[in-house]
Amino acid sequence: MKSYLFILLFAFFLPVSTCADIYKYIDNEGVLHFTNVLTRNSSEMNFFVDTSFGRTQDFYSTSKFDSIIRKAASKFGVDFSLVKAVIKVESDFNPRAVSSKGATGLMQIMPFNFQSLYVEDPFDPVDNIMGGTYYLGKLIKKYKNKLPLALAAYNAGPTSVDTHQDIPPYFETQRYVKKVMKAYNIYKGRI
Repeated sequence: MKSYLFILLFAFFLPVSTCADIYKYIDNEGVLHFTNVLTRNSSEMNFFVDTSFGRTQDFYSTSKFDSIIRKAASKFGVDFSLVKAVIKVESDFNPRAVSSKGATGLMQIMPFNFQSLYVEDPFDPVDNIMGGTYYLGKLIKKYKNKLPLALAAYNAGPTSVDTHQDIPPYFETQRYVKKVMKAYNIYKGRI
């Protein structure tokens, strides 16, 4: 119990630029570990704490890519604030972000989707935002403007959403949808 308290206090006093979600898992030898990187099977790792407390990291500007987001949003008929919210949750505006599963860039596009989304350089903000927004727009149309379903499909894939005919019962996906919707409402000025 004391170690949990120490970690929570430590996380609270971290500088904003180092805040992230913290996960915990027990290894094969029974040792408890804490990490900010999802590198293990998601069934083995459990969410422990979100240390960001709704703050945005200062390291990557949240407005640096606004002109590209506006162009992509207009071209593919997706709300500017929604694209921005997806980027916030996916990469926190880091154009060089790479996930443990290999998703890359601002909108965390998987390599097997590059060609179908017309992404030549996933680390190029224009390519990445255009490709990710194009895909998000297709999902919004597929799910008849039901944003939670479109976001769940963006995160877990349309097959998972179609199979469950709802947001899949995956902790990561359910949490993802909530985080994007919260960011979306903040960018829209609803919160």
